[in-house]
Amino acid sequence: MADSNFIDYVKIMCRSGKGGAGSKHYRRAKYIPKGGPDGGDGGRGGHIFLKGNRNLWTLLHLKFQRHVFATNGESGGRNRCFGKDGEDRTIEVPCGTAVYDAETGKFLCDVTEDGEIVKLLKGGRGGLGNCHFATATNRTPRYAQPGEPAIEKTIILELKLLADVGLVGFPNAGKSTLLSSISAAKPKIANYPFTTLEPNLGIVSYRGSQSFVMADIPGIIEGASEGKGLGLRFLRHIERNAVLLFMIPADSDDIKKEYAILCNELQQFNPDLVDKPRMLAITKCDMLDEELMEEMRNDIPEDVQCVFISSVANMGLTELKDALWRIINDENNRIPTKITHRDLDEKRRVKEEDDFIFEPEALPEDDDYLEEEWDEEEELYDDDDRFFYEDNLKNE
Repeated sequence: MADSNFIDYVKIMCRSGKGGAGSKHYRRAKYIPKGGPDGGDGGRGGHIFLKGNRNLWTLLHLKFQRHVFATNGESGGRNRCFGKDGEDRTIEVPCGTAVYDAETGKFLCDVTEDGEIVKLLKGGRGGLGNCHFATATNRTPRYAQPGEPAIEKTIILELKLLADVGLVGFPNAGKSTLLSSISAAKPKIANYPFTTLEPNLGIVSYRGSQSFVMADIPGIIEGASEGKGLGLRFLRHIERNAVLLFMIPADSDDIKKEYAILCNELQQFNPDLVDKPRMLAITKCDMLDEELMEEMRNDIPEDVQCVFISSVANMGLTELKDALWRIINDENNRIPTKITHRDLDEKRRVKEEDDFIFEPEALPEDDDYLEEEWDEEEELYDDDDRFFYEDNLKNE
């Protein structure tokens, strides 16, 4: 998987900008020895945004951009000059990306629409200058607000493919063969288990100009919800599907048992998958006659619609597409924009990403804008106050 271009799980570090400090400057001009406070406010720090982009299909571009830092706001200046705001940073992600906190595994947000913008981290507010603190009893405030600190968070981006139909089955059930037969996708096909090591998408044409999207994930084995095999890592890609198509080969020993195992693994992974519409396709039926098919119907669960197909012989594919199209276009089976995302646990994490160590990088130092002039002004003002006090004593 390290050499694959399909990256659906990545861990990055984000840091918003911290706010600039307010200025504590005092106005000093000719013939105006005591102009009063005129320090400006500091600029706000930059935000971190997430933006959906339909032209992206994987998180490959973020695998080599592990740090996303917004810039800090500048400090305020004299004459009530405000500091410059920090520059925002926008992370473009493919539609269907979910975001989790890398430390706790808690779900934060998701991006499902093209152009959708989500504020991930908020930049710190700039501090107020000393001009805001001048009152009738405190005309020379010698303090200003510092800017709010930056927010640093390590996040996990998890891509969940958006498709209409998701293929679910054991290894060598004929999922890749079906996808290659009814779409232009070219998944790897071989006569050994776990041929598919990454999800594949295919656009299935239906009666002219109509079409729907089908997703093929690696095969699921019993115990996948406990971390066995590859199915657990890729089960996330069928969470957003409108229809789940279960595929069981005709030479299976017990169709009901295999169907129950698949349903149990999906329920253990995410209980919301139980409520999704589903179909059952009995594959590799090109060697069966009508009598055998009728006998096999007795071994099929009654609560699911079943169709007999053969991808090699092009048998039953038209009937399958008709049934899938009716379910997809049912108003009750539309792809939900929001689903219940489970928090990441140890079984769903990708070890090589969790073990990734970020190189330490110190926060940039604040720009001490006019700090030397602040000190000089404070000393001058202290001297003026002392001389004014001594003159009052002599007059008395």
